[in-house]
Amino acid sequence: MEKQTIGFIGLGVMGKSMARNIMKAGYPLIGYSRTKGKCQDLIEEGMEWADTVEDVAVKAGIIITMVGFPSDVEEVYLGNHGLVNRAKAGTYLVDMTTSAPQLAKKLYEAGKEKGIHVLDAPVSGGDIGARNAALTIMAGGEHQDFEALLPLLQTMGSNIVYQGEAGAGQHTKLCNQIAIAGNMIGVCESLVYAKRAGLDPENVLKSISGGAAGSFSLTNLAPRILKGDFEPGFYIKHFIKDLKIVLDEAEALGLEFPGVSLAKSLYDELANEGLGEEGTQALYKHWK
Repeated sequence: MEKQTIGFIGLGVMGKSMARNIMKAGYPLIGYSRTKGKCQDLIEEGMEWADTVEDVAVKAGIIITMVGFPSDVEEVYLGNHGLVNRAKAGTYLVDMTTSAPQLAKKLYEAGKEKGIHVLDAPVSGGDIGARNAALTIMAGGEHQDFEALLPLLQTMGSNIVYQGEAGAGQHTKLCNQIAIAGNMIGVCESLVYAKRAGLDPENVLKSISGGAAGSFSLTNLAPRILKGDFEPGFYIKHFIKDLKIVLDEAEALGLEFPGVSLAKSLYDELANEGLGEEGTQALYKHWK
Protein backbone atom coordinates (compact mmCIF):
# COMPACT_ATOMS: atom_id res chain seq x y z
CA MET A 1 0.00 0.00 0.00
CA GLU A 2 1.38 3.39 -1.01
CA LYS A 3 2.23 5.65 1.90
CA GLN A 4 0.52 9.04 1.98
CA THR A 5 2.37 12.31 1.66
CA ILE A 6 3.62 13.84 4.91
CA GLY A 7 4.00 17.58 5.34
CA PHE A 8 6.72 19.00 7.57
CA ILE A 9 6.91 22.64 8.66
CA GLY A 10 10.01 23.82 10.53
CA LEU A 11 13.21 22.22 9.28
CA GLY A 12 15.70 23.46 11.86
CA VAL A 13 18.30 21.66 13.99
CA MET A 14 15.93 18.88 14.99
CA GLY A 15 13.22 19.15 12.34
CA LYS A 16 15.61 18.42 9.50
CA SER A 17 16.71 15.10 10.98
CA MET A 18 13.14 14.17 11.82
CA ALA A 19 12.05 14.89 8.26
CA ARG A 20 14.96 12.88 6.88
CA ASN A 21 13.99 9.86 8.96
CA ILE A 22 10.43 10.08 7.68
CA MET A 23 11.73 9.97 4.11
CA LYS A 24 14.03 7.06 4.95
CA ALA A 25 10.94 5.16 6.06
CA GLY A 26 9.49 5.55 2.57
CA TYR A 27 7.02 8.40 3.05
CA PRO A 28 6.78 11.08 0.34
CA LEU A 29 7.54 14.41 2.01
CA ILE A 30 6.67 18.02 1.29
CA GLY A 31 8.42 20.57 3.49
CA TYR A 32 8.43 24.25 4.30
CA SER A 33 10.80 26.32 6.40
CA ARG A 34 11.66 30.00 6.52
CA THR A 35 15.01 29.57 4.78
CA LYS A 36 14.96 27.37 1.70
CA GLY A 37 18.75 27.42 1.35
CA LYS A 38 19.18 25.54 4.61
CA CYS A 39 16.99 22.72 3.27
CA GLN A 40 18.78 22.15 -0.02
CA ASP A 41 20.18 18.82 1.14
CA LEU A 42 16.69 17.52 1.94
CA ILE A 43 15.44 18.70 -1.44
CA GLU A 44 18.29 16.84 -3.13
CA GLU A 45 17.33 13.73 -1.13
CA GLY A 46 13.79 13.85 -2.51
CA MET A 47 11.76 16.27 -0.42
CA GLU A 48 9.30 18.42 -2.35
CA TRP A 49 9.66 22.07 -1.43
CA ALA A 50 6.59 24.15 -0.55
CA ASP A 51 6.69 27.93 -0.91
CA THR A 52 4.07 28.52 1.81
CA VAL A 53 2.37 26.87 4.76
CA GLU A 54 -0.80 26.81 2.71
CA ASP A 55 0.93 24.74 0.01
CA VAL A 56 1.69 22.09 2.63
CA ALA A 57 -1.88 22.25 3.96
CA VAL A 58 -3.47 21.44 0.61
CA LYS A 59 -1.02 18.72 -0.45
CA ALA A 60 -0.46 16.60 2.68
CA GLY A 61 -2.84 14.40 4.64
CA ILE A 62 -0.62 14.41 7.73
CA ILE A 63 1.31 17.54 8.68
CA ILE A 64 3.98 17.84 11.38
CA THR A 65 5.10 21.18 12.77
CA MET A 66 8.36 21.82 14.60
CA VAL A 67 8.68 25.60 14.91
CA GLY A 68 10.17 27.92 17.50
CA PHE A 69 7.74 29.73 19.77
CA PRO A 70 4.04 29.57 20.71
CA SER A 71 3.45 32.68 18.60
CA ASP A 72 4.87 30.79 15.60
CA VAL A 73 2.61 27.83 16.34
CA GLU A 74 -0.45 30.06 16.53
CA GLU A 75 0.40 31.75 13.25
CA VAL A 76 1.08 28.47 11.42
CA TYR A 77 -2.16 26.89 12.65
CA LEU A 78 -4.65 29.72 13.05
CA GLY A 79 -3.50 32.42 10.63
CA ASN A 80 -5.67 33.22 7.60
CA HIS A 81 -3.50 30.94 5.48
CA GLY A 82 -2.74 28.57 8.35
CA LEU A 83 -3.23 24.85 8.63
CA VAL A 84 -6.57 24.77 10.42
CA ASN A 85 -8.09 27.16 7.90
CA ARG A 86 -6.60 25.58 4.78
CA ALA A 87 -6.26 21.85 5.44
CA LYS A 88 -8.96 19.43 4.27
CA ALA A 89 -11.32 17.76 6.72
CA GLY A 90 -9.78 14.50 7.88
CA THR A 91 -6.23 15.88 7.87
CA TYR A 92 -4.00 15.04 10.84
CA LEU A 93 -1.98 17.91 12.34
CA VAL A 94 0.80 17.07 14.80
CA ASP A 95 2.52 19.90 16.64
CA MET A 96 5.87 18.68 17.95
CA THR A 97 7.00 22.12 19.09
CA THR A 98 7.29 22.64 22.84
CA SER A 99 4.45 25.07 23.43
CA ALA A 100 1.81 26.09 25.95
CA PRO A 101 -0.72 23.43 27.02
CA GLN A 102 -3.56 25.92 26.74
CA LEU A 103 -2.58 26.68 23.15
CA ALA A 104 -2.57 22.94 22.39
CA LYS A 105 -6.14 22.72 23.66
CA LYS A 106 -7.10 25.74 21.56
CA LEU A 107 -5.67 24.14 18.42
CA TYR A 108 -7.45 20.88 19.18
CA GLU A 109 -10.81 22.61 19.54
CA ALA A 110 -10.26 24.72 16.39
CA GLY A 111 -9.39 21.59 14.43
CA LYS A 112 -12.36 19.65 15.79
CA GLU A 113 -14.75 22.30 14.47
CA LYS A 114 -13.35 21.71 10.96
CA GLY A 115 -13.15 17.94 11.14
CA ILE A 116 -9.36 18.05 11.48
CA HIS A 117 -7.45 15.83 13.91
CA VAL A 118 -4.92 17.71 16.08
CA LEU A 119 -2.31 16.17 18.37
CA ASP A 120 0.28 17.86 20.57
CA ALA A 121 3.39 15.66 20.56
CA PRO A 122 6.47 17.52 21.80
CA VAL A 123 9.78 15.69 21.86
CA SER A 124 12.92 15.30 23.93
CA GLY A 125 16.34 14.02 22.93
CA GLY A 126 17.93 16.97 21.15
CA ASP A 127 19.86 16.78 17.91
CA ILE A 128 21.28 13.35 18.82
CA GLY A 129 17.86 11.81 19.37
CA ALA A 130 16.52 13.43 16.21
CA ARG A 131 19.38 12.07 14.07
CA ASN A 132 19.09 8.57 15.50
CA ALA A 133 15.28 8.39 15.34
CA ALA A 134 15.45 7.88 19.10
CA LEU A 135 13.37 10.80 20.34
CA THR A 136 11.03 10.61 23.29
CA ILE A 137 7.59 11.67 22.06
CA MET A 138 4.86 12.75 24.51
CA ALA A 139 1.42 12.83 22.92
CA GLY A 140 -1.86 14.48 23.81
CA GLY A 141 -5.17 14.39 21.96
CA GLU A 142 -7.64 11.71 20.93
CA HIS A 143 -6.29 8.23 21.62
CA GLN A 144 -7.57 6.89 18.30
CA ASP A 145 -5.68 9.65 16.47
CA PHE A 146 -2.53 8.72 18.36
CA GLU A 147 -2.97 5.07 17.38
CA ALA A 148 -3.50 6.04 13.74
CA LEU A 149 -0.26 8.03 13.68
CA LEU A 150 1.88 5.69 15.77
CA PRO A 151 3.65 4.09 12.77
CA LEU A 152 4.70 7.54 11.59
CA LEU A 153 5.82 8.62 15.06
CA GLN A 154 7.92 5.47 15.27
CA THR A 155 10.03 6.71 12.34
CA MET A 156 11.22 9.55 14.59
CA GLY A 157 11.16 8.20 18.13
CA SER A 158 11.82 5.14 20.25
CA ASN A 159 10.02 6.12 23.46
CA ILE A 160 6.50 7.12 22.45
CA VAL A 161 3.87 7.51 25.15
CA TYR A 162 0.25 8.64 24.94
CA GLN A 163 -0.31 10.98 27.89
CA GLY A 164 -4.00 11.88 27.63
CA GLU A 165 -6.29 14.56 26.28
CA ALA A 166 -5.21 17.61 24.30
CA GLY A 167 -2.49 19.53 26.15
CA ALA A 168 -1.27 16.49 28.09
CA GLY A 169 1.72 16.08 25.78
CA GLN A 170 2.77 19.67 26.42
CA HIS A 171 2.29 19.33 30.19
CA THR A 172 4.52 16.24 30.11
CA LYS A 173 7.20 18.07 28.13
CA LEU A 174 7.18 20.81 30.76
CA CYS A 175 7.85 18.13 33.40
CA ASN A 176 10.82 17.11 31.26
CA GLN A 177 12.14 20.67 31.06
CA ILE A 178 11.77 21.16 34.81
CA ALA A 179 13.99 18.13 35.40
CA ILE A 180 16.54 19.24 32.81
CA ALA A 181 16.78 22.80 34.16
CA GLY A 182 18.19 21.76 37.51
CA ASN A 183 20.27 18.97 36.00
CA MET A 184 22.10 21.33 33.62
CA ILE A 185 23.09 23.55 36.52
CA GLY A 186 24.42 20.49 38.35
CA VAL A 187 26.36 19.25 35.32
CA CYS A 188 28.06 22.62 34.78
CA GLU A 189 28.85 23.16 38.46
CA SER A 190 30.29 19.64 38.65
CA LEU A 191 32.69 20.32 35.77
CA VAL A 192 33.69 23.69 37.19
CA TYR A 193 34.37 22.10 40.57
CA ALA A 194 36.43 19.29 39.00
CA LYS A 195 38.69 21.76 37.20
CA ARG A 196 39.13 24.03 40.21
CA ALA A 197 40.00 21.01 42.38
CA GLY A 198 42.74 20.04 39.94
CA LEU A 199 41.05 16.90 38.63
CA ASP A 200 40.94 15.63 35.06
CA PRO A 201 37.30 16.35 34.13
CA GLU A 202 37.22 13.58 31.54
CA ASN A 203 38.26 11.05 34.16
CA VAL A 204 35.65 12.47 36.52
CA LEU A 205 32.99 11.88 33.86
CA LYS A 206 34.08 8.23 33.59
CA SER A 207 33.26 7.79 37.25
CA ILE A 208 30.10 9.81 37.67
CA SER A 209 28.29 9.26 34.34
CA GLY A 210 27.57 5.62 35.16
CA GLY A 211 26.58 6.20 38.78
CA ALA A 212 23.65 7.79 40.53
CA ALA A 213 24.49 11.16 38.94
CA GLY A 214 24.07 9.76 35.43
CA SER A 215 21.84 11.66 32.99
CA PHE A 216 21.45 12.45 29.29
CA SER A 217 23.08 15.83 29.86
CA LEU A 218 26.04 14.38 31.72
CA THR A 219 26.63 11.68 29.08
CA ASN A 220 26.00 13.73 25.93
CA LEU A 221 26.50 17.40 26.75
CA ALA A 222 29.29 17.38 29.33
CA PRO A 223 31.79 15.97 26.77
CA ARG A 224 30.83 18.77 24.41
CA ILE A 225 31.54 21.31 27.13
CA LEU A 226 35.01 19.86 27.71
CA LYS A 227 35.71 20.11 23.96
CA GLY A 228 34.54 23.74 23.88
CA ASP A 229 31.63 22.71 21.62
CA PHE A 230 28.64 24.92 22.32
CA GLU A 231 26.80 24.36 19.04
CA PRO A 232 23.09 23.90 19.63
CA GLY A 233 21.48 20.54 20.02
CA PHE A 234 18.81 22.70 21.59
CA TYR A 235 18.99 26.50 21.56
CA ILE A 236 19.29 28.57 24.73
CA LYS A 237 16.64 30.93 23.35
CA HIS A 238 14.18 28.06 23.04
CA PHE A 239 14.98 26.73 26.51
CA ILE A 240 14.26 30.17 27.96
CA LYS A 241 10.92 30.05 26.16
CA ASP A 242 10.18 26.64 27.67
CA LEU A 243 11.11 27.73 31.18
CA LYS A 244 8.86 30.79 30.90
CA ILE A 245 5.97 28.52 29.94
CA VAL A 246 6.78 26.34 32.96
CA LEU A 247 6.71 29.30 35.31
CA ASP A 248 3.46 30.63 33.82
CA GLU A 249 1.80 27.22 34.15
CA ALA A 250 3.19 26.74 37.66
CA GLU A 251 1.76 30.08 38.74
CA ALA A 252 -1.63 29.09 37.34
CA LEU A 253 -1.43 25.89 39.42
CA GLY A 254 -0.44 27.80 42.56
CA LEU A 255 3.12 26.48 42.56
CA GLU A 256 6.50 28.14 43.14
CA PHE A 257 9.58 26.64 41.48
CA PRO A 258 12.78 28.33 42.72
CA GLY A 259 14.95 25.86 40.78
CA VAL A 260 13.33 26.72 37.45
CA SER A 261 13.42 30.42 38.30
CA LEU A 262 17.16 30.22 38.99
CA ALA A 263 17.85 28.32 35.78
CA LYS A 264 15.86 30.80 33.71
CA SER A 265 17.68 33.75 35.28
CA LEU A 266 21.06 32.21 34.44
CA TYR A 267 20.04 31.52 30.85
CA ASP A 268 18.58 35.01 30.56
CA GLU A 269 22.01 36.39 31.48
CA LEU A 270 23.63 34.38 28.68
CA ALA A 271 21.00 35.47 26.17
CA ASN A 272 21.59 39.09 27.15
CA GLU A 273 25.28 38.50 26.38
CA GLY A 274 24.34 37.40 22.85
CA LEU A 275 24.53 33.63 23.43
CA GLY A 276 20.90 32.76 22.73
CA GLU A 277 21.84 30.88 19.56
CA GLU A 278 24.19 28.53 21.42
CA GLY A 279 23.28 25.17 22.93
CA THR A 280 21.99 24.76 26.46
CA GLN A 281 25.41 23.37 27.50
CA ALA A 282 26.74 26.92 27.10
CA LEU A 283 25.42 27.51 30.62
CA TYR A 284 28.97 26.48 31.55
CA LYS A 285 30.11 29.91 30.39
CA HIS A 286 28.36 31.51 33.36
CA TRP A 287 31.17 30.20 35.58
CA LYS A 288 33.92 30.47 33.01
